[in-house]
Amino acid sequence: MRRRHVTRGTTAAVPSAGPPRARLVARLVAVVLLAAGGLVMGLFSETAPAYAHAYLQESSPVDGQVLASPPAEVRLRFDEAVSLGGRSIQLLDPTGKELAIGAGEYADGKTDTARASLPRDLAEGTYVVSWRVTSVDSHVVSGAFSFSVGHPSATAAPAEQDTDPVVPVVAAAGRAMAYLGVALALGGGMFVAALWPAGRDDRRGRRVVWSGFAALAAGTAVVLLVQGPYADGRSLITVFDPGLLGATLSTRLGYALLARLVLVVVLGVVFLIAVGRPSPAAGPEPAGPISAGPEPAGAARRIVLPAVAAAGAVAMTLTWTLADHAQSGTQIWLAVPATSLHLLAMALWLGGLVALAVCVLAPAAKRGPALLSLEPALPRFSQLALLCFAVIAGTGLYLSWRQVGTWGALGGTDFGRLLLGKLAVVLGVLALASGARRFVQRRDRARRAAAAPAVPAVPGDPGAALRGLRRSVAGEVVLGLVVVSITAVLVGTAPARSSYAPPVDATVPFPAAANASGPYGGLRGGSIQVKIEPARPGGNTADIYLTGRDGTLVPVPEISGALESRDRAVPALPVTVTAAEPGHYVAGSMSIPYPGEWALRLDIRVSDFDETRVRVPFTAH
Repeated sequence: MRRRHVTRGTTAAVPSAGPPRARLVARLVAVVLLAAGGLVMGLFSETAPAYAHAYLQESSPVDGQVLASPPAEVRLRFDEAVSLGGRSIQLLDPTGKELAIGAGEYADGKTDTARASLPRDLAEGTYVVSWRVTSVDSHVVSGAFSFSVGHPSATAAPAEQDTDPVVPVVAAAGRAMAYLGVALALGGGMFVAALWPAGRDDRRGRRVVWSGFAALAAGTAVVLLVQGPYADGRSLITVFDPGLLGATLSTRLGYALLARLVLVVVLGVVFLIAVGRPSPAAGPEPAGPISAGPEPAGAARRIVLPAVAAAGAVAMTLTWTLADHAQSGTQIWLAVPATSLHLLAMALWLGGLVALAVCVLAPAAKRGPALLSLEPALPRFSQLALLCFAVIAGTGLYLSWRQVGTWGALGGTDFGRLLLGKLAVVLGVLALASGARRFVQRRDRARRAAAAPAVPAVPGDPGAALRGLRRSVAGEVVLGLVVVSITAVLVGTAPARSSYAPPVDATVPFPAAANASGPYGGLRGGSIQVKIEPARPGGNTADIYLTGRDGTLVPVPEISGALESRDRAVPALPVTVTAAEPGHYVAGSMSIPYPGEWALRLDIRVSDFDETRVRVPFTAH
């Protein structure tokens, strides 16, 4: 089959590629696709369950522990396998100076436990252990804890050392560029090659798609280069450090990014073959019959290219979903395909929308309003957009539940607030899209009425309607870019389900056997209420209320506290309690070393000679 273009009354035949060239291109595509497939399949090699951003389960020494002699090593055990870098574990002395210690390594061959040997001659004082690891979902997790040798220091080093603040911003920009690129490449390519007959010969359509491939490759390269400094806590000037780049390439994220770059080449070759070279005088395809002729590569173009393009698009989405939040938490088997469908639907809708705005709704001046060119493209894209919105809504609802979990986490975490912002923008997109769809339906009815001789033409101003459609689509594009930007930040934020912990609010009765007399006799029959926020590892605040039987607050001479673990090997950690007001006491710097079951022990002095001990159990998430 030869494609003919009608220009100024003449017909110019465009010869198709012969069988040798077709076979050569097919082999090239097959080789590159196999290479990309190998990289993508390499992402499946690590199948251990994970729980959305690794968190520290226990440490040795324990946070706040006072030791009689220096420890030989420090150990960190996480809830999932983690990746270690050259600076995963650091030790700071009481003045904040970093000390030379052994390199971080896996303890006993366990990928969820890290260790580093410490100097034997540590002087007395408080030391800070700062750690930084990469979790299974490719996100960097960091923290710090302290221990003391002999006795605590009067002052200690800052609790946590973080990376150059520019690095995460550059990483987020790279992710946003990659998201926009995949939308323009996949959605724009679908629109130009399949939905718009004249798009294959429109240079603007090609520029949209090639710009998408360029943005996708550039964004992926930025993430690949920045991940090393981000994971190791270095500055941005180390992005070309061979050691950091090699460490990134050995991780799941490195495999994903390499596969993505290879797939950019694969899909670029497929798009180039699908659209061919533009004719010198590109224009809409003729409405009349097209002459037929033998085309040896026609079957391959109709069957092989769409199949390769579909496989490449699915593999492209997997380079995100096999190295992000979908790989952590519960129901990974369902989260991976759901996230892939969500990303693919977003790409097809947004990329096609941009191509529609650039190529059809903003035509060249010499083409006038280009109403004829709307006929084949707009109805097809409207149907595709409706399907994409259905997929986005269904998968988005499931993924939101999976990553948020509770209503309180929506407003109580950064992830939840970002998700609410994204939802508000998407609702704006839906409002604009509904107006555009009504325009398409009205045009379709008008076209049907014009085709029927007995039915009069539908009155109206086509130019005004087209201008309204252009404004609607332009608004959708702008809001779509906002959605992409929010998504780029979301994927780098800890999911609300793992970062949110409801505050502890526990009430226990005052011990009946307590010898509370005199002014403290009101505690008999009363209760002790303890509120702990945020009830997570790290710094916490505990409010303690001593309430009498009549509901009034009862002051006592003194309260001291300690944090106890169910693990008897972990020593009790002292908690300083001070009076905020009569009957209300506060532990403002209670440090919880790691998640699990804990108890706040309160030693309440109820008289000059008597003391009552109360334990308030709680769970730190």
